[in-house]
Amino acid sequence: MEGEVVSNKQIVAKNYVHGFPKESDLELKITKIKLQLPEVSSAVLVKNLYLGIDPYIRRCFAKPSSPGYQKAPPIGSPIVGFGVARVVESGCPKLKNGDLVWGETGWEEYSLITSPEGLFKIHHADVPLSHYTGILGMPGLTAYAGFHRGCSPKKGDRVFISSASGTVGLVFGQLVKLMGCYVVGSAGSKDKVDLLKTKFGFDDAFNYKEEQDLDAALKRYFPEGIDIYYENVGGKMLDAVLLNMRMHGQIAVCGMISQYNVEQLEGVYNLMCLISKRLRLQGFNCYDHLDDHPKYLEMVLPLIKEGKVKQIEDIAEGLETAPTALIDVFSGRSVGKKVVVVSRE
Repeated sequence: MEGEVVSNKQIVAKNYVHGFPKESDLELKITKIKLQLPEVSSAVLVKNLYLGIDPYIRRCFAKPSSPGYQKAPPIGSPIVGFGVARVVESGCPKLKNGDLVWGETGWEEYSLITSPEGLFKIHHADVPLSHYTGILGMPGLTAYAGFHRGCSPKKGDRVFISSASGTVGLVFGQLVKLMGCYVVGSAGSKDKVDLLKTKFGFDDAFNYKEEQDLDAALKRYFPEGIDIYYENVGGKMLDAVLLNMRMHGQIAVCGMISQYNVEQLEGVYNLMCLISKRLRLQGFNCYDHLDDHPKYLEMVLPLIKEGKVKQIEDIAEGLETAPTALIDVFSGRSVGKKVVVVSRE
């Protein structure tokens, strides 16, 4: 296989998009790739196996001037996200041919990774490899970072998690529940709400789409106020939460999915609560905490094997399904971790 030239399917953005994306904003492109590195190279050539479909991928076809987005790859190049792959050829000393890795890769069958410091060798393959796109990968590490860096939960705290049926919210909710916190999540359907309460052990949950008054809803579930808010949504939800925070409460800001696809960003009007209630609002990014991954695995792998921390996967087969999968995430049609299988080898 070494040196062979093969076809390489890719999912690319056709243009920059302002507002809600459509499947037609992405397209399948077929190129060719040589399965061999240049003679002197520190790059890594990988065969992609699983791709994680995450909301932050929206940045890949946001206009470069869009606030809050990291630098996007050029239009016409593969979408970039976190995935699981097998090393075909390595010029990196820490990786060898045949290694399984997780990290940032392209939405394509084969990727040439020129910055392999963003790849991490998989040492524990006795769990489904797809878990490294979710609970054992970037989303799980994001929840862990929020748990340890974004806030300091303790037994008895009243915790609210928005967009709680996504992998980040699910992992964070289960971790704080194990600590003895009172945990409530919001989600966008009755089925998701039921899952939070029956499968994932949340004390309660509600469908935000059925609530005309978010402030009143939060007062129902938190009559004494909220100690910790894990923020995944932004906009009107954040505004309502600020009114319901307890003195010296903590807000860990992971994402703001309600703002990713709007043409006009929503303002937040209750920021005076930060002063009057002495709140701490902390934004954080998983990229700052990649070195914590081994510690996170040491903690969470036993919990997974004991059934104390769980994950749901929503799996789509074939690279060509990735555009639909991404729109499913933004439309709320996906439950748990959305995964695209590129190859089962």
